[in-house]
Amino acid sequence: MRLFMCLFMRKSTDVLRGRRRAKGCRNSAHWLPLGFTLLAWGFLWAVAAPLWAQSGATQGASASSPAAVSSSSTESRVAKLEQDIAEARSSGDNGWMLVSSALVLMMTGPGLALFYGGLVRKKNVLATMMQSFALMALITVLWAVVGYSLSFHSGNSFIGGLGYFGLRGVGPMPDADYAATIPQQTFMVFQLMFAIITPALISGAFAERMKFSAMVLFMTFWSLVVYAPMAHMVWGKGGLLNASLGGKVPTLDFAGGTVVHITSGVSALVCALYLGKRLGYPEKPMPPHSVVLSFIGACLLWVGWFGFNAGSALTAGSLATSAFVATHFSAASAAIGWSLAEWFRNGKASVLGAISGAVAGLVAITPASGFVGPMSALLIGLVAGVLCYCMVAQVKARFGYDDSLDAFGVHGAGGTIGAILTGIFATKAINPIFKDSLGNATAVGLLDGNAGQVWNQFVGVAVAWILAMVATLVILKVVDLLVGLRVTEEQEIEGLDVSQHGEEGYNLEV
Repeated sequence: MRLFMCLFMRKSTDVLRGRRRAKGCRNSAHWLPLGFTLLAWGFLWAVAAPLWAQSGATQGASASSPAAVSSSSTESRVAKLEQDIAEARSSGDNGWMLVSSALVLMMTGPGLALFYGGLVRKKNVLATMMQSFALMALITVLWAVVGYSLSFHSGNSFIGGLGYFGLRGVGPMPDADYAATIPQQTFMVFQLMFAIITPALISGAFAERMKFSAMVLFMTFWSLVVYAPMAHMVWGKGGLLNASLGGKVPTLDFAGGTVVHITSGVSALVCALYLGKRLGYPEKPMPPHSVVLSFIGACLLWVGWFGFNAGSALTAGSLATSAFVATHFSAASAAIGWSLAEWFRNGKASVLGAISGAVAGLVAITPASGFVGPMSALLIGLVAGVLCYCMVAQVKARFGYDDSLDAFGVHGAGGTIGAILTGIFATKAINPIFKDSLGNATAVGLLDGNAGQVWNQFVGVAVAWILAMVATLVILKVVDLLVGLRVTEEQEIEGLDVSQHGEEGYNLEV
């Protein structure tokens, strides 16, 4: 508009100048161009002014639009930030769970393989270690085909369904009922490591006398008939003993006191009684051939147990830290408790006793690790260390059963002790697992004000004991009929390394 005004003004000026040069003409005609110019300028102003004002308003609106854009941009940035935080948390949780899975697998091989391998005579070291290694392969295949489905797919109160048969539908998306921030495939592989080590623990009871073929067949049946139902009852959706997903008898078992240790320990006792004693036991001394190997194995078990217990939080948050601390404190306290009891009885504390005590403390804290504080963990470990020593040193000797590597004395007894004490010391300050209708946290254990939880723990223990005893006895009889359970006397004297695998653990002639 300013351009138009300048043009008209210039035109008007030029006209005036031209008229002055026109020989002094005095008629009124020379005002017409000037009048016409002014009239045109006024008309232009009248028409353009509203348009100019409208343009200014538009420009004002445009000036205000950055605020709207800014508001929209802020919301977008906040949403993007929240998404980034969720993805970072998911990545962190997933990373921790994969590390925990590796730690738990390390507990079987090399941890348990070395621990058990050092406790047997040197003619049986390879056969004993091979049992742990073979189960790493065997149970993995069973788990992929049907074990995971029977344990964690929706079923009834006692066993899962077949919806995950062949790992169908088990992929990168989380199952919010179990772990909302990690892929279901990660959850599946973490639980697989538990399924591997549990039957491997049983092998300590029949060490040095069971056929390898019988071991493979027995463990296959046991994993499907004992472990899968127990895992579903305690951890699966709608399981009878599940404390958070609709269980009728909510039993606290954070990382496997009932599922892993009681079932394996009680089954170990049944195996020891069914197979009978080793040739020459107890008259003939059968000391460990290498406490050094067992020492290394026990240390690996201690480290791996952090994945076992802290990993059971299924996130990398504060609950994992609490379980980590409780695990370490209980192991240390139990090692001291066992050593003191042994020192008081025998006048000295042995290396084997100290490492056995640490394992007993790790076993006992397993069900409680995600529910108790550090001081309770110390007490649980101390009690477990002393009582498990009594089971190994006195009860076994009194009843005369040949639990070769004390699988029942440590895992069966330690798991039972830990499960009961969990019902006493569990607190909502550590894990508010129980909530009222308004979503408020309620008492968890006895000291927290929930005396009924102790009864629930007894029920869970009883279910684990009964299932393990009955099913193991039936499986042993079936396997005995199919392939026979025990090696011949000649094979036992020769050693299982040579008779079952055609190898020797130590070639001392080279």
